[in-house]
Amino acid sequence: MKIFRGFKHPDIAPSCALTIGNFDGVHRGHQAMLSLLKGEAKQRGVPSCVLTFEPHPRDFFAALTHNPALAPARVGTLRDKLSDLAQCGVDQTVVLPFTAHLANLTPQAFIDQVLLKGLGASYILVGDDFRFGQRRAGDYTLLDGAGLKQGFDVARMNSYEVHGLRVSSSAVREALSQGRMADATRLLCHPYRISGHVVHGRKLGRTLGFKTINQRFAHWKPAASGIFAVLVYGLCAHPLRGVANLGVRPSVDPADVNGGRVLLETHCLDWPNNLGAEGAYGKIVRVELLHKLHDERKYESLEALTAGIRQDCLDARAYFAR
Repeated sequence: MKIFRGFKHPDIAPSCALTIGNFDGVHRGHQAMLSLLKGEAKQRGVPSCVLTFEPHPRDFFAALTHNPALAPARVGTLRDKLSDLAQCGVDQTVVLPFTAHLANLTPQAFIDQVLLKGLGASYILVGDDFRFGQRRAGDYTLLDGAGLKQGFDVARMNSYEVHGLRVSSSAVREALSQGRMADATRLLCHPYRISGHVVHGRKLGRTLGFKTINQRFAHWKPAASGIFAVLVYGLCAHPLRGVANLGVRPSVDPADVNGGRVLLETHCLDWPNNLGAEGAYGKIVRVELLHKLHDERKYESLEALTAGIRQDCLDARAYFAR
């Protein structure tokens, strides 16, 4: 899959079959839409293309109005989004920075400048709740009318449901926030996962006897948080069982090297000897969060923290034994 930052790039295809969205957590509804998009692209002899935004538009307006409550909890990182889109077989993805200029485009200007001149869309597939343009004034009816006048096709896909439940990013966020990891798996069609480079931390875990690998979660508001039983991919040929903390680590000094950042800290229950103490740094690792053990806890001493981690490891082993 080709990835472009913005649409002013000479290698972007001159025409495409396009869908538009935030794709935060490429869930089963997104996957069904992308399958339909690929079929249309193949029939028309053009590449399939996803237009997505970074930051999330609601993140932009939350910062603009100094109201962080407007920002949605983030299901996945940009890396994971792009990886999921590639696995779905998308030919190209355009990541468009969401700026004040973009937010102030009228619906017709968005069609003219972005969809047609920028991306050369000959076919556009949207969801049934699609809105676009300044103050979200544009909708499917307006887009379809523009297509009739300007010579591009527009289609709409109705909501995707599983056992009567509408599959959406909001439903995924709710399941993750409540620790319903099995429900999140059903909505995503795979276990909830986070990938990224292993970075240096304070190295407190190894002094306590529980070495961890640390990955930064780029957004300040993850949809899931707490302590989880996990599987770790990318350190060796087979997945490793582990226990992980996703969050802000309330028992750790906020002035440490990663203070204030959301981290995924994972302790592998059986560390591969061939890696050595420093062998994980710089590797891209994927962690699947399978079962939530509990919310983050603040321990009043390192002794209490050590006892808590030891119990989490026992509970994770019990989960895997079941």
